[in-house]
Amino acid sequence: LLGFDGVCANSMDAVADRDFAAEFLTAASLIMVHLSRFSEEIILWASAEFNFIQLDDRYSTGSSIMPQKKNPDVAELVRGKSGRVFGDLMGILTMMKGLPLAYNKDMQEDKEALFDGAETAAQCLEIFTAMVSTMSVNASVMAGCVNTGFLNATDLADYLVGKQVPFRTAHRIVGQAVLLCIERQCALEDLSLEELQSLHSAIADDVYEALAVQSVLNKRSACGGTGPASVAKQLHQAAQLLHCCEMPWDSHREIIQSLLQD
Repeated sequence: LLGFDGVCANSMDAVADRDFAAEFLTAASLIMVHLSRFSEEIILWASAEFNFIQLDDRYSTGSSIMPQKKNPDVAELVRGKSGRVFGDLMGILTMMKGLPLAYNKDMQEDKEALFDGAETAAQCLEIFTAMVSTMSVNASVMAGCVNTGFLNATDLADYLVGKQVPFRTAHRIVGQAVLLCIERQCALEDLSLEELQSLHSAIADDVYEALAVQSVLNKRSACGGTGPASVAKQLHQAAQLLHCCEMPWDSHREIIQSLLQD
């Protein structure tokens, strides 16, 4: 009548078991781990030092003393709420660890932890989704940062390997190229062809195409890679997974669809 698959096979286990609560809170805790890590990224990206993203005013607040400041409140609160859900899980485990079979009155403490963990994780997912769906990306700032830190140094080594240069030699050559760039205060692609060829004769004028940002990105096309084609495939797989899910993840699907379009 209640729609269950059947009865419990053991009556003592039926009243003594709280694994379902611990397992649910474990899953909720893992969700909060990922939300917390994502929040940390957003907090960094939204800072003036990075300026990678702009959060919608609905999910930010001003400072009580600094009028120019825009605080990423939702991300900070979600990051903090993760500890609350972890505490719910630890409360259940600590309550259960010393109990004999079967039911003990201690176990009435499971309700508060279970319901709090469920409510907290659900609310964090809901508001986090809204925050991400309304934030804007400062693509020009991010593109500018790509040209710092010699991020294409490995691609120069790969380029040399493609010219039949052993990787150990290519590794040393690229190290010399980076040192030269540090002295000149420039990027690898800013070195002249003559300067690059002085490091190794295998370098030709096609090296600049290999060092270009778009070329570097496109090379990361392996399964699970970070290149545009690979990421688009991963987004498509995520959209299919959510489409098959029985839960109403409409807002999540909308975010993925917008990412696919971008």
